[in-house]
Amino acid sequence: MGWVYLMVAGAMEWGWPMGLKFALRDGRISLLPGVLAVVSMLASGLFLLLALRTIPVGTAYAVWTGIGAVGTFLLGIAFLGEPATLARCLCVDLIVDGIIGLKLAG
Repeated sequence: MGWVYLMVAGAMEWGWPMGLKFALRDGRISLLPGVLAVVSMLASGLFLLLALRTIPVGTAYAVWTGIGAVGTFLLGIAFLGEPATLARCLCVDLIVDGIIGLKLAG
């Protein structure tokens, strides 16, 4: 169950940078996206806490941040028009390879 919690925690990591990005659009601060960002932060931390009961902290933290970084990268491309250059994609692939390696290593 720890890996399920960790995947949820990683996915919740996508919410807070995206929420902050939408909270600061057009030079104005929008309250709802900011609140959702904070809720996402808290939920991510809670699921990470649950995952840490069975997964070593170094592995859990690396996978958690990696899932958050890769997911946010993809959301930025899909919804914010951020560039999907070959170099950027190859670098993100290195993060994915590391996540897979940590999962396989235990």
